[in-house]
Amino acid sequence: MEPRARAGKNVGKMTFAHNELAQLLYGHGDVKNPLPETVRVLDEIATEFIQGISFEATRTAHHAGRQKVKFEDFEFSMRKNPMFMGKIRETFEKKREIDRARHIMNEDDAIIKEANKAEKKAAKAAAKAAAKEAAANGLLPPAGRNEEELGEADDDAQAEADALGTSSKRRRLE
Repeated sequence: MEPRARAGKNVGKMTFAHNELAQLLYGHGDVKNPLPETVRVLDEIATEFIQGISFEATRTAHHAGRQKVKFEDFEFSMRKNPMFMGKIRETFEKKREIDRARHIMNEDDAIIKEANKAEKKAAKAAAKAAAKEAAANGLLPPAGRNEEELGEADDDAQAEADALGTSSKRRRLE
């Protein structure tokens, strides 16, 4: 199957975004706002190139008896053009470096997370031990007799009862 036969379904449609191709052209010395026809032609050329290389790589993988395309298939497809091969190898080498750096960062993150878990666990155990010791020494009320904390409403009722000279219990009942 020839790659150009498959390209017929995208005739007239842009594969890449107009802004991306315009920036690519500008980066290689064209004007900031290239003509739409220039962008369209570059889109067609890039699409045809990618489809052709992909078709050759797929053919190589199929010939090797595989359904999935590997890097070696692209290498084999571009073996006749050393400039393309150099760029492809350079790109994949950078990808490997980035993957190694991510792997190292993930390992470091896992170590840090484990250390944080251990710290939290130790802090909980220390707090629990301190609470037990305080309860044993009689510094804290027994667990069954927890007193509720006083809020602002309790302070106001007490101050009002003192000002009126009445008992705070009687005032609360009214």
